[in-house]
Amino acid sequence: MKIDELTRFARLALGAIHREYPYHLSHTLFEEGSITSPRALTPAFYGAYDWHSAVHGHWVLARVMRRAPGSEIARACRAALAQSLKAANLQAECAYLERRPGFERPYGLAWLLTLTAELHTHDDPEALAWREELRPLERVAVNHLARWLPKLTHPTRSGTHSQTAFSMTLVWDWATRVGDEERLGLLAERAEAFFGKDRDYPLHLEPCGEDFLSASLGAAWLMTRVYPVETFRSWLDRVMPELGRGFGFAPVSTRDRTDGRLAHLDGLNLSRAWMLQDIRAALPERDPRRAPLETMAQEHRQAGLRSIADEHYAGAHWLGTFGLYVLDRAT
Repeated sequence: MKIDELTRFARLALGAIHREYPYHLSHTLFEEGSITSPRALTPAFYGAYDWHSAVHGHWVLARVMRRAPGSEIARACRAALAQSLKAANLQAECAYLERRPGFERPYGLAWLLTLTAELHTHDDPEALAWREELRPLERVAVNHLARWLPKLTHPTRSGTHSQTAFSMTLVWDWATRVGDEERLGLLAERAEAFFGKDRDYPLHLEPCGEDFLSASLGAAWLMTRVYPVETFRSWLDRVMPELGRGFGFAPVSTRDRTDGRLAHLDGLNLSRAWMLQDIRAALPERDPRRAPLETMAQEHRQAGLRSIADEHYAGAHWLGTFGLYVLDRAT
């Protein structure tokens, strides 16, 4: 990626992760008087409008720091990460999450693991020190997810934070990066149970009005990790037989980017782009669907990237993460 692209997304994250208000608080109260400021509740990840956006904003900074070492923007990312990822802050985060197993499950917890997986790949001493400081919080997140997944009888097939497949894919990539074979086994078993016997997704019904994820492509994105090439091809034939064979998703747009929930649709273009890209890559090289899937991915990527700006905080606090994620996977 070019340094100007990395700088663009990092500056959006830098403008959000330590901005405490406005804030959407999801907080379980156990006693009177337990309402306080976001910074007091979760002192590492208190900005960017909500906890999960703060977490994946930190992922942006860690990724840019690794991608552009020695640059001015990498120095700014380092300073912001050092401010957030102090031992005392992370200890408070741990205490908060331990008491709340449903907090940010699964989306925020999956992004937390994505952050730790990113730091796991660094060879920078300070980044590796942050990775070590995050291990207790990482264990809490993994344990919450590992206790929850076996009890989940049906996946959530939404286009927002609750989607099961999206978070399982992020967790799969974390487990692959850190070498956690036990969690990979759990994810593979649950993916097969949730999606293995699916068929005939109603693609024409997508999207819903506030989606930033595709329910159908999210499931396929997960199964690209779980299945070998031929098994995935057969699964896709049964589940989405029209995709790339006469049916194609078209980019979407929002009519009001000041409305945070309507602005989700800008993120849908970006997440569809990287999911289509991975689905294409998981098919046999001579599969005729590869070319139309690539065209769809490019169209969505271009539409999504055009929508990322700092004009409205409703989108600016999170869309840079999706922009970096899609471009980073395309390079």
